[in-house]
Amino acid sequence: MGKQEQGDTFSYQFRYQKMVQGSSDIFNNKVRRDKFELFHGFRSNSMKLGSFKGGGYVVKRGSWMRKHFSSVVFTVALMGFLFLLDSIMGFIFEPTVIRSNSTLNVFSGDKVGDNGGKHVVQMYDRLTNMASSALVERELKQDESKFWKESYHQASAWSYCADRKESIRAGKLQSNNGYILVSANGGLNQQRVAVCNAVAVASLLNATLVIPRFLFSNVWKDPSQFGDIYQEEYFIKTLKDEINIVKDLPPHLKSLDFKEIGSLITDADISKEATPVEYIKKVLPLLLKNGVVHFLGYGNRLGFDPLPAELQRLRCKCNYHALKFVPKIQETGSLLIRRIRKYDGPRNKLDKELLGSFITDRLNAPLMDREPLKYIALHMRFEIDMVAYSLCEFGGGQVENTELQTYREIHFPLLMQRLKMSKPVSAEELRRSGRCPLTPEEAALVLAGLGFTSETYIYLAGSQIYGGKSRMQPLTNLYPHVITKEDLLSPSELAPFKNFSSQLAALDFIACATADVFAITDSGSQLSSLVSGFRTYYGGGHAPTLRPSKKRLAEILSRNHTINWNDFEGRVTKMITGAQSVRLRGWGRSIYRQPRCPECMCRFQ
Repeated sequence: MGKQEQGDTFSYQFRYQKMVQGSSDIFNNKVRRDKFELFHGFRSNSMKLGSFKGGGYVVKRGSWMRKHFSSVVFTVALMGFLFLLDSIMGFIFEPTVIRSNSTLNVFSGDKVGDNGGKHVVQMYDRLTNMASSALVERELKQDESKFWKESYHQASAWSYCADRKESIRAGKLQSNNGYILVSANGGLNQQRVAVCNAVAVASLLNATLVIPRFLFSNVWKDPSQFGDIYQEEYFIKTLKDEINIVKDLPPHLKSLDFKEIGSLITDADISKEATPVEYIKKVLPLLLKNGVVHFLGYGNRLGFDPLPAELQRLRCKCNYHALKFVPKIQETGSLLIRRIRKYDGPRNKLDKELLGSFITDRLNAPLMDREPLKYIALHMRFEIDMVAYSLCEFGGGQVENTELQTYREIHFPLLMQRLKMSKPVSAEELRRSGRCPLTPEEAALVLAGLGFTSETYIYLAGSQIYGGKSRMQPLTNLYPHVITKEDLLSPSELAPFKNFSSQLAALDFIACATADVFAITDSGSQLSSLVSGFRTYYGGGHAPTLRPSKKRLAEILSRNHTINWNDFEGRVTKMITGAQSVRLRGWGRSIYRQPRCPECMCRFQ
């Protein structure tokens, strides 16, 4: 079977799975609606009967019973039949069976903390039960969350403009001080930030930038280089009026021992978020002396303020305009979001910028007879390393605590040494201070509190979830339509990305950036920061991002045993709405996360 045939077969299987699931959902919804109406009809009749008083009530009740006896018997029999039918259908179309192709594929591979779903780890039983009831009621009323749209119309007043033409001295690009070579560490998003910072530093030092190299990491285990992820020629062309960029060092510089001549610069030599002054004092003399400097392991080594406006604009231009994914990633990314939406063709500027001609070439296609499927992209930061490093407790009891402690001792020896020399902080205090990663259950409660129905499709981005199916079950019980790239793309379509974690992360980046709503659980994550910034820059005020405050949410959830659902909804709504307010980038804040500033964006209203 050829690749195209495999893709078509998988696409058909996926559509069939969703069609079956949709049919069963419609049937179950109808049964629940019938029960709802019958229940409230009975309740209404009972209240009417109870309003009669004295002996007249007995006579009228007997008369009424004789007159409506057959109707009562029929109604009782019908209710019994519906309950029986509902139970049978619930057994046949049990959600865990229907979702076996999605949820099981994602989580059955967990090697750490996956107990095969035998024991569901749940911390907020009472709230989760109330959320389940609220979702059923909302589904019957066909209510839609207001958070599918931006909360503040002022967001649409800002538009992207970091690519605007600026007057550059002609002689600046012709005579330069040497070459800058950068070897960036980390994963896809850390490397992206490093590239843009390197562009700014090259401009600051009037140097020629060599296409950055990516270091192999024992964590990410990805040998991908710049040209495997981004379009090199496009990168050079977009920035040609700003800085000189070449693909490699001249031959006479390649043979130099950078360490021996003093041109090797590590993170230990440059402060975290260093100022331009530090680069001019420490790096420029070496560049002028040797004609080349090599930044090894270059990470977050350039601050945001104080920084000349031109350098700030240049970083924005690099991030939002110069870095385009290679065609292989764009093509598979377009296939991914078309299958999520069940819709061909672009929807917004984000589609065009991230997917290029692989989505925009359908502009002239016949109009679709349906709207695209809306979906939320959820970046769930609940991997084993995040959970273990946090030192928090997540309701798994002694077994979980022992497992996490063992992981810390193996993978975080420096953390263990530091803990021995410091005063311990209780798990309760860690949670109150907002230092614990959100669990899938907590993420589900936030979405339910914001009014998203159980029919909402959720694209799950990120690594393996600690605890596997058992930890995910509170989320998938409330929101059965949880999907990943592994669900939507066939093995043959994913094969070119196997063992290339950064390229796989690029697919998640695309799915998150083009989503109708992007929900994050950790605002400190590089992917969350870059995606939310991308949505602000190109979203035109129509790409909402949900940012829960872990500290505020912990305080709300601490009232799990007493809070009512209306109060919970109100407080969660207030928390998210406040985080969506339209603000200018604050002093020292990242332009990659908050590009709404004069250096990167323009305000037209």
